[in-house]
Amino acid sequence: MFRVPPRLTRRHALRGLVAVLAVLGALLWWLKPFGEPELKGHLTFSTGVRTGVYHRYGQLLDQELAVDMPGVEVRLEPSEGSQQNLQRVAAGEADFTVATADAVSKYRADGKPGADRLRGVARLYDDYVQLVVPAGSPVQSARDLRGKRVAIGQAGSGVRLISERLLTAAKLDPARDITPVGIGIDTMPAELEAGRIDAFFWSGGLPTSAVRELSERFDIRLVPLGDLLEQLQATGPPARYYRAAVMAQDAYARARNTSAVATLAVPNLLVTRDDTGDELTEQFTRTVILSRDRIGHEVHAAQLVDLRTAIYTDPLALHEGARRYYRSVKP
Repeated sequence: MFRVPPRLTRRHALRGLVAVLAVLGALLWWLKPFGEPELKGHLTFSTGVRTGVYHRYGQLLDQELAVDMPGVEVRLEPSEGSQQNLQRVAAGEADFTVATADAVSKYRADGKPGADRLRGVARLYDDYVQLVVPAGSPVQSARDLRGKRVAIGQAGSGVRLISERLLTAAKLDPARDITPVGIGIDTMPAELEAGRIDAFFWSGGLPTSAVRELSERFDIRLVPLGDLLEQLQATGPPARYYRAAVMAQDAYARARNTSAVATLAVPNLLVTRDDTGDELTEQFTRTVILSRDRIGHEVHAAQLVDLRTAIYTDPLALHEGARRYYRSVKP
């Protein structure tokens, strides 16, 4: 039998409105992680040379941030590397960056402007120190670089720091015993291929695309550096961040090495400043951790980002926003 619906009372209407609002609230909670409001604004991420791992990582992270924080415009700013990156963040010219732990330690030890305002967001992946020579080169160790034309990295790079320390550990004066060439990974491969340099130092995640591409068109070999670790660690406090490491033979499949290469590694840190907003830093940290596997498909080193070790940003104190994220996901 057809029945006339009861008259809609004010109480019924209020109940209906409450139910609709509850559904909308649940939907918004699902759409926005942890129910947080959408951030708006812009930020600058200082990366590295355009053919290096820092810059490619920044490009891929930018894509992830566009999804997770659509209201925030991200500007990528290429740089010479770790040292320039730290200067930019400390001066407020950039909001986030990547730098090696030894470069951070030196920046703080030297009392550079704004050093006390730097904060850690995450420990990312390790850089592997690479000494690249033509396959037929007589250079078998760093000590054999005497009298050679050697690319040691740009003045603002972390490569410059480690290459000069390694040369010193090998009992070579970087200014006198070699011909130093201050270029970056964007031009090192072409200069080696053309014979204008005899070797180059690089410090980056494995594999670095510029080195891999060089190996595919030109015969190269990677020189072992592991024998210098003890001497290197005696050069001062920043050197304590170096550890012994091994590059697998297939790290660069086309390189003419017949076995794994003993070398050194140093952690990369994601860095910001103490006045970067807690909420922005928390959401930025979340994206870094949750995008690991997607970014890792293209930047293989990013696969090593680990939630269990990300909080260890020594020598920097952890930013409060990053701390909030790690606490939220602690088992």
